[in-house]
Amino acid sequence: MKTLQRILILLATGSICAAVAFSQPAAATYKWFRGNTHTHTNNSDGDSAPDAIVKWYADHGYNFLFLTDHEFITPVEPLNQTFAKPGQFLVIQAQEITDSLNKKPHHVNALGIRSVVRPQKGQTVTENYQKNIDMVRAGGGVPQINHPNFGWAATAADLLKLTNVTLMEIHNGHPLVNNLGGGGSPGAEAIWDTLLTAGKVIYGIADDDSHYFKRLGDRSAPTPGQAWIYVRAKELEAGEILAALDRGDFYASTGVELTDYQADARAIKIDIKMERWSKYTVQFIGRGGKVLRSTIENPAVYNIRGSEGYVRAKVFESNGKLAWTQPVFVGKRKN
Repeated sequence: MKTLQRILILLATGSICAAVAFSQPAAATYKWFRGNTHTHTNNSDGDSAPDAIVKWYADHGYNFLFLTDHEFITPVEPLNQTFAKPGQFLVIQAQEITDSLNKKPHHVNALGIRSVVRPQKGQTVTENYQKNIDMVRAGGGVPQINHPNFGWAATAADLLKLTNVTLMEIHNGHPLVNNLGGGGSPGAEAIWDTLLTAGKVIYGIADDDSHYFKRLGDRSAPTPGQAWIYVRAKELEAGEILAALDRGDFYASTGVELTDYQADARAIKIDIKMERWSKYTVQFIGRGGKVLRSTIENPAVYNIRGSEGYVRAKVFESNGKLAWTQPVFVGKRKN
């Protein structure tokens, strides 16, 4: 993508006490990298070999890819020998931990994990997730809570009690994960807002959860190219990408691309990369999921008042594409 021209740190002054998104100093050496954090090969329940999958992502404008097979770590060294290009493309080691309780799936990605983590089998929903999260951290990885509405696995109350985790899927490309909620159950994005309203620092991930590469174009199947993230890092290196994810230095997308993002103690400003014939609406969202401002201006600007709790942005494109920025916390928050 076009490198963002300027990123300002969010100053811990005035009414804003935490720089949660884009928190590293702006510098010309920082770049934006497009990637996917949830991918399956035929080493678990995918339909294609790792090399075919990696080639697809390398050929379709991605800069990095995590292979997250269930209870299996697909070796990335031979794949990087073939496909990696300095500053352009990288495959990173990972796993999806496939736990469950009372027939409800509790899945956690172990991004950058050194060795396979077996499901830890807690006695409650929260304990189940927490045990796996702790094992991911102990193994040198970054944990990601996957599809909380898959099988209606977890509520906001279950997730609020978790510690040592900063990533949760708010949009997953699998057709059966109930992203939007229904029947009285909130969608994944609404769960995110509930957690943020309670002061929990959690960042929203969008990804493919891709399984089928022999059914490309079939949106009734978990195919690739449906959702991704743009990570800001100093270089395209596994440690840099993992650290940026953990600190929330990224935004999520199903097709909308930004050309600039700025945040300071007074305002948030978002510039959208315009596509021909498309129109855009930006919502700035705060405590309780309340829309604080809606605008069709580009750049879109929100002037911070100090009472919002947090502010995040959601960008709507006229053909259904979306983007989500990470929350900026206003006032006091929980760690």
